[in-house]
Amino acid sequence: MDSIAVQELEQAREHHLELTLMAGRKGLRKKITHSQVQKMGLALAGFIPFINPERLQIIGNTEMAYFNTLTPEMQENVIHKICSLPLSCLVITRGLEIPELLLREADEKDIPVFRTDMRSFDFIEQITRFLEEKLSATSSLHGVLMDVFGVGVLILGKSGIGKSECALDLILRGHRLVADDMVHIQKRSPTSVVGSGFEVIQHHMEIRGLGIINIRSLFGVEAIRDKKKIELVLELTEWDAQREYDRLGFEEEKFSILDVELPMFRIPVTPARNLTTIIEVAVRNHLLKVMGYDSALEFEKKLLRKMEETGGDRFEVEGEVE
Repeated sequence: MDSIAVQELEQAREHHLELTLMAGRKGLRKKITHSQVQKMGLALAGFIPFINPERLQIIGNTEMAYFNTLTPEMQENVIHKICSLPLSCLVITRGLEIPELLLREADEKDIPVFRTDMRSFDFIEQITRFLEEKLSATSSLHGVLMDVFGVGVLILGKSGIGKSECALDLILRGHRLVADDMVHIQKRSPTSVVGSGFEVIQHHMEIRGLGIINIRSLFGVEAIRDKKKIELVLELTEWDAQREYDRLGFEEEKFSILDVELPMFRIPVTPARNLTTIIEVAVRNHLLKVMGYDSALEFEKKLLRKMEETGGDRFEVEGEVE
């Protein structure tokens, strides 16, 4: 998303911003385009060239204390200069008293002015988190997102291959559903993406033959999560007898979501394979790699050492000479 309307600040109850609109209601449709906020210290001193109107502007205790040291004429000039800018909105922290002239000017220029009882530091932390979430790049994918052993696992595959049935089996083993069918994805940093379910189908799952089931109602709140960082991608594919599959684990594929590269494995599906167990093992192996242990590389090192010890091309395996 490139921007958000200022009125969304009023509606963001879950972020506990504690904002009260004091003036400028007609300007609530103005847009904020940056997740970084700006404090108005220099602006109150009369220097405004570097004020970005599309950022949320903050006046805190320090800025207001300086403003109160100015003469009435200087205060009036500063307020006129500030309100001459097309500011998206202005927030006064710590529940500070707002000059009447600022409220009048803001109303005339349609500049929303909010007040919060929060300290500037706490408010900046909260509002930055809110804006980063709202302004981050988004996408959606057809798949299932699960929390398996604390790892966000995105399960992909063509329709009907068994993604939802596999996810249901994982839930029965104590793992948690984040989203089924369509996964909403947000980019939170240059190296991380977070997935969640769309509101209409959140916590629901489609099982062919049964229809739509509510995982929260059937298994309780411990079987679901609202969102989860995606760390591993698994694609379920139909078994192809003509294809050579990686048997040692040396091949490392990547899956790109919003320019974030994630490790990916392709898992062939056959009636005899226990996909749930394979997914659990894949996650455990991923956790080992994160901790610095790669089973495939350790096997290769052990194999090379054994070959060196036995002349390069002959070595014993379990008492037999190969």
